[in-house]
Amino acid sequence: MKENTITILHPFLTVKNAEAAVSFYIAAFGAIEMKRHGKPGEKLMAKISIEGAEFWVGDEEPQCDHFSPDLTSKSSSIRIILETIRADEIFEAAIKLGATQICPMTTEDFWRIGKLKDPFGHVWEIGYVLNK
Repeated sequence: MKENTITILHPFLTVKNAEAAVSFYIAAFGAIEMKRHGKPGEKLMAKISIEGAEFWVGDEEPQCDHFSPDLTSKSSSIRIILETIRADEIFEAAIKLGATQICPMTTEDFWRIGKLKDPFGHVWEIGYVLNK
């Protein structure tokens, strides 16, 4: 590995409607759209950021085996943990905008946390570590 190399891991969330998903993450989580690839009416992928935490969102591409989560399933193969002091505010906004509450915001030991499924099938744990 070269010196001064930075390793970054960016999740890529596959959804059935990337345009709607980007709009949801902006409205509910206060995300900022940083980059967009695609034209109106075509498949879209966008790089977005929540308080500096970057990830990608894109439409399904069955030809590449990229599928969104099954919305009828109660489980998910991945959870996304969003650690932010704005957890309560973001959680409440997400629920108002169509997310499904899995576990309400609660305080456990050293952690303020809530769990929800966004309208596109992705499970989010939103919280922060409490001051000791």
